Amino acid sequence: MAHQDSGQGTKNPERVVQIRRCACVVKGGRRFSFASLVVVGDENGRVGYGYGKGTEVPVAVEKATKQANRSMHSVSLNGTTIPHQVEGRFGASKVLLMPAAPGTGIIAGETVRAVVELVGVKDILTKCRGSANPVNLVKATFDALLKLRTKDDVARLRGVEI
Repeated sequence: MAHQDSGQGTKNPERVVQIRRCACVVKGGRRFSFASLVVVGDENGRVGYGYGKGTEVPVAVEKATKQANRSMHSVSLNGTTIPHQVEGRFGASKVLLMPAAPGTGIIAGETVRAVVELVGVKDILTKCRGSANPVNLVKATFDALLKLRTKDDVARLRGVEI
């Protein structure tokens, strides 16, 4: 029973988006450390990201995964796509997300694709403008996804019946 405590039963799929190697020059040469960016989602409307640093790659990925699991957000979806067009921004990165007809697939770059696949979207069109820095792109994508509202959400906020 002690082994079940590691969360193996409820583990969400994770995607390592980026691993960076950083060098610190010391007296004896260079000392390397690693930073990783990980996206975690349940492919059913919940997704989170984490950024972890460590002296070894597995340590950095594990830290990022823990942080991603703690920062899970719920996203409003409309079947296999998103309810409406939305733009997210972070720093110099801008991400435009557009709903697509069933069967279109995910038209996205590697970084944005990781996020939208793990949130559970099957059909979407995306465009990245400005900086292509993966960390900023992930944050801009999250900014866009958290702006999404379904018709029911808007009706409830306005106090109107559809």
